[in-house]
Amino acid sequence: MVGFYTCIVAFLIILAVFDLWVGVSNDAVNFLNSAIGAKVAKFRTILLVASLGVLIGAVMSAGMMDVARHGIMNPTHFNYREVMTIFLAVMVTDVIVLDMFNTLGLPTSTTISLVFELLGGTFILTLVKMHANPEYDFGDLLNSSDALKVIIAIFVSVAIAFFFGTVVQWISRVIFTFKYKSHLKYSVAIFGGISFTALAYFIFIKGLSGSPFISEDTKTWIVSNTKILMLYTFLGSTVLMELMHVLKIDVFRIIVLMGTFALAMAFAGNDLVNFIGVPLAGLSSFQDWTAHGAGDINSFMMSSLASSAKTPILYLGLAGVIMIIAMGTSKKAKNVVKTSVDLSRQDEGDEMFGSSRLARVLIRFCSNTFEKIDAVVPINVHKWVNSRFDNDDVILENGAAFDMVRAAVNLVLSSMLIIIGTNYKIPLSTTYVTFMVAMGSSLADRAWSRESAVYRVTGVVSVIGGWFVTAGVAFAVCAIVSLCMYYGGFVVMGLFIILDIVLLYKSSRKYEKKVQEAKKDTAFKLMMRAKDPEILWDLLSKHVVRTQSFVCRFALDQFNKIMEGLTEENYRILKKSESELDDERDMLKKYRRQELLALRRLPLDMALERNTWFHLGVNSDQQFIYCLKRMLEPAKEHVENNFNPVPDAYREEFDDIKYRVNELMKSSEDMISTGRYGNYREVLAMADECKDELSVIRKRHINRMQQDKDSANLKISLVYLNILQECQEFLSIMRHQLRAAHKFTTDA
Repeated sequence: MVGFYTCIVAFLIILAVFDLWVGVSNDAVNFLNSAIGAKVAKFRTILLVASLGVLIGAVMSAGMMDVARHGIMNPTHFNYREVMTIFLAVMVTDVIVLDMFNTLGLPTSTTISLVFELLGGTFILTLVKMHANPEYDFGDLLNSSDALKVIIAIFVSVAIAFFFGTVVQWISRVIFTFKYKSHLKYSVAIFGGISFTALAYFIFIKGLSGSPFISEDTKTWIVSNTKILMLYTFLGSTVLMELMHVLKIDVFRIIVLMGTFALAMAFAGNDLVNFIGVPLAGLSSFQDWTAHGAGDINSFMMSSLASSAKTPILYLGLAGVIMIIAMGTSKKAKNVVKTSVDLSRQDEGDEMFGSSRLARVLIRFCSNTFEKIDAVVPINVHKWVNSRFDNDDVILENGAAFDMVRAAVNLVLSSMLIIIGTNYKIPLSTTYVTFMVAMGSSLADRAWSRESAVYRVTGVVSVIGGWFVTAGVAFAVCAIVSLCMYYGGFVVMGLFIILDIVLLYKSSRKYEKKVQEAKKDTAFKLMMRAKDPEILWDLLSKHVVRTQSFVCRFALDQFNKIMEGLTEENYRILKKSESELDDERDMLKKYRRQELLALRRLPLDMALERNTWFHLGVNSDQQFIYCLKRMLEPAKEHVENNFNPVPDAYREEFDDIKYRVNELMKSSEDMISTGRYGNYREVLAMADECKDELSVIRKRHINRMQQDKDSANLKISLVYLNILQECQEFLSIMRHQLRAAHKFTTDA
């Protein structure tokens, strides 16, 4: 028995290392996105500053470990077996949930997952214990008041972060404008002084006053002299910032890097419990049980967990080192950072999310509200405020998503809110706070135009929805896993450990495949960065050619699948084709927007020459999808209802047409992909001939339907007639696409 629990503790420690890696991959967005989005320094410099903050924050985070020990459960009424069951279930569930969301590229909350997993596991075993012993009630087993305080703090932080992010950024923008370098004479010193003082108060004064490394006399002196320390800090930092400005040092760059350090420190201090709190609590339980439990897992109660954690500094330091390595090497971290930066960028670009009904309702409501506010605001005030938000001359570093004013507000405000929670030992969600501050500041900056607002709001709603899903999934899954482990014993625990390993392996393979797919989008990034019109045109034409040649291959593949599914009465093929057509339709919308954004960046004379043929080609791509869906739907319905199969006469009649459609589409795709249009006229002529032959077959089939007195084949006859009609349209679309591609790349 001791041997098995030794294995469980070892597995918890291994999962702690993996959880650190996965968790930092997910939460790197919290302290890296502002500095990266504003391009304040090289990635290596930003990483170095953040690493220092993470290491210091990790070493000083011991006080937060109590959340895992007795923040949710009341360990004095749980025996060793029950506590270890909960801890193992939490870790098994936590790694899977976090890795799943990372693979999807969505910022989720490690705090949410930990709290709700602990809550789910404790809740289900509380019910079990109450059923076995009616003398227990929820208050004896579950720290419902503390748990409720944590949950409320997490969700309220969403509204608080968004509100303050919007208000503070609006005030900052009114002061500095987008041409902030011309409004820095005195304001930057005051802004820098306030920023440094606020961070210093929460990091050094509030943080150090509760640190176990500071003597009691020093703590008392800090508390009693807080006001004078803050005054001296403000005056000193303001003078220093003004001096730096006079010496031509970019003060905002310093503020952003300082904020990155502070936020990384706050993150490690607040969130380290999410990664190693449960494994260390499990290790502490194991040590207490082996020393005093005499091998009894059912009657040895875990009262030791009710005391505060005394985490060795070595463990905290090692955890900080692992987090730093993960932050610098994880591809997933960069993917999650991209999601948050894209949703808050100042300029146009590729929208990662589509439109949703909720987003449309919110946008319409906000638009109506702002119109009513504008109606009562004096015109002169309205004009002056608008002039402060004129972003025609916005100062952005090369490739930056937003400027340093917004980056500074994001970092300073997020750091303050998170460190407040840490000092009060409330495990706020750093992801919630930083993401919502960033969204509020981007809204205040008018980064969400009417053209992009619905997509940005959909993205925000999707991310927030992901957090709520995390809470529900974490609670339910951990409750189920805990129950299975409790009744299944060592065998079920072992099976879940194996399942955990298998799922993580599959998730890793799936993510690598997704990364390979994402590499196909590099052309768009290059287009949006290109300055030279000729280079931009070369990149754009290659992107358009790649899209159109792929659509040509895809359309032919789907055409053949529909024919095969109908003739072979294979419903699975038709169902799969329907799903693939829907996916491709969504991708084409994305590609159309990408290419149109690039086309708009061309000089007017170059763009006008190519616009007509570009839009004709794009419409042809979309018409392929619509034509195939019209062909698919009656065929799918026919096969699904198990109606009469396709008669041999129809198959033989259509085989030659099918062969010629394949040859024409292959020839068209070859010309588009290679740019060699030597057989251009011949292919168009052959397509016209095939269309004429389809007209003859269609008329003959209509006559056949009229003369056939047997109604048994009526349904398949109508399906076949639809295929003949859509096949003609299919060839017409092919001709339009080929002509558009030829004109776009050759004649323009």
